[in-house]
Amino acid sequence: MLDPVAATMIAQLKQEMGPALAAKDQIIALSELKIQKLVEELRLERIKKYGKQSETLSDLQLKLLDLEPAVSSEEIAAESQRGPLPDATESNNTTDKQRRARQLHPGRNELPAHLERVDKIIACAPEQCTCGKCGGDTKVIGYEVSEVLDSKPVEFFVTRVMREKRACARCIEQGVATAPTPARERYRGSARWPPVEK
Repeated sequence: MLDPVAATMIAQLKQEMGPALAAKDQIIALSELKIQKLVEELRLERIKKYGKQSETLSDLQLKLLDLEPAVSSEEIAAESQRGPLPDATESNNTTDKQRRARQLHPGRNELPAHLERVDKIIACAPEQCTCGKCGGDTKVIGYEVSEVLDSKPVEFFVTRVMREKRACARCIEQGVATAPTPARERYRGSARWPPVEK
């Protein structure tokens, strides 16, 4: 049971803070509505940017497409056929059994063997190259190896399309025949064009 003085003070604080708390609740509710509206506008802009096929993509997939330097319509179609990626909220709802299985996992799966391996040797500091007892040089006895998935930046180059032109040396009236123009993929990325070296 509360002391009458404490109960009076609590009632007085509630009375004084009530309008301020109600105003803050209203501000928070309005802010959440604005955020929701901006998120939906961003989604619509991304759909407009990537075309009708992207309507079936999740927000996470659209966000990943924005990170790509150039996205083709084939990539968007493949992504839409794959189905939506799980949201973070779905992954948080995993069962205890799945969570425990993950905790008992001995380590990360190995990266695929067909990927090229590029060795990056990190040398010891100069003070580690001499023995702390006798002062002699230490020798490399092995390496502690960890593998990290990496990628090379996109390379830009110019392709010269040279269409063959043919004509008969004897028959002038036959004219010139030119090879057909190959189908071109248009550049549709958000990156700056032409690319600038950094």
